[in-house]
Amino acid sequence: MTITIFLGSMIAAMALGIPIAFSLLLCGAALMWHLNMFDAQILAQNVINGADSFPLLAVPFFMLAGEVMNAGGLSRRIVNFAMALVGHIKGGLGYVTIVAAVIMASLSGSAVADAAALTALLLPMMVAAGHDKARSAGLIASAGIIAPIIPPSIGFVIFGVSANVSISKLFMAGIFPGVWLAASLWFTWWYLVRKETIAPPPRKNRAEVLAALREATWALVLPFIIVFGLKFGVFTPTEAAVVAAVYALVVSVFVYRELNFKNLVPLFVSSARTCAIVMFLVAAAMVSAWLITVANLPAQVVALLQPLLDSPKLLMAAIMLLTMVVGTALDMTPTILLLTPVLMPVVKAAGIDPVYFGVLFIINNAIGLITPPVGTVLNAVAGVGKVSMDEVTKGVVPFMIAQFALMFLMVLFPQLVMVPARWFY
Repeated sequence: MTITIFLGSMIAAMALGIPIAFSLLLCGAALMWHLNMFDAQILAQNVINGADSFPLLAVPFFMLAGEVMNAGGLSRRIVNFAMALVGHIKGGLGYVTIVAAVIMASLSGSAVADAAALTALLLPMMVAAGHDKARSAGLIASAGIIAPIIPPSIGFVIFGVSANVSISKLFMAGIFPGVWLAASLWFTWWYLVRKETIAPPPRKNRAEVLAALREATWALVLPFIIVFGLKFGVFTPTEAAVVAAVYALVVSVFVYRELNFKNLVPLFVSSARTCAIVMFLVAAAMVSAWLITVANLPAQVVALLQPLLDSPKLLMAAIMLLTMVVGTALDMTPTILLLTPVLMPVVKAAGIDPVYFGVLFIINNAIGLITPPVGTVLNAVAGVGKVSMDEVTKGVVPFMIAQFALMFLMVLFPQLVMVPARWFY
């Protein structure tokens, strides 16, 4: 009955068009009423406690870093560098998209910001070269979702706080899976364009490649600072977010000089608005998370999944399928906040490594950003690129299938995640 009230109240609120954060609060209030413990003060206290977390300070700083990176010229220089490296290969602009997405993912951690920047910079070039617009937009959208996997990742921060799992370990464990995702896109793009007769851009000579590298060096240094700083304990993930934001600001204002202090005001306002939405979601979800614990919902879910506890791979496959379904209706952040407190006790009961589960869970949620009808990244690409949602959805399908296939391959072979992760620890 408790599970029915929890799910029923939330689905009913969302069906009425109530924003997700308020739907979570209504869901929490309904559970409190059912448990005969409704108290507005307790509700308000849990909302405040939900946002009162030091690790969550990483979220606004990583968002600011992404905004500054796109406005301050770092993204454009990364694209130019990728163009110099692989632009001359057949279908080269697609490979440029993938390489640029991986580099940009290691700077911002925001799928929407990366996808929007790549769309503005590369989609017109791909269409002008003769590539199919829908397929090009689909590739850009699929490449954009690498951002929540390769550190720094906002998704890992939110999951780590919700599940009480080391964010540093999640960051380190996400590096190779992010590269695997890029490889799956590379192979899929190669297969789709192998019969095209589009002439690629001319190959850059060594001097041009070195010039592009020099231009992009300041942007390329940041990922190494973050990864080595985390690996050797120089700073925490929260401090890494501050380093990323300050570094991007200094480079954009004093090195590339594409931003001045007047330009910074709109960037700060935009970042604050986005951050307010995310943090309110987190705060509202913490009410539901607390009530999930009080109502002992995890124990009920463990009992339901008891037959699968002896087979971790089968259990992981079932959880991934559940997350895929939820991801078609909910954005990444609410999905993480809703499912994490319910699923973590099941994962621990089955003896599954929480870091391994966290990586696959975030990969699944990231792919959910390009699954219709809610896919946030799909909407961003369609809006920035002036492409219809139907076209973007059609173009993204082969890449999405490749990414889901890779995810289930990681379910079958956990070593793909954990062997390189333990080296990075």
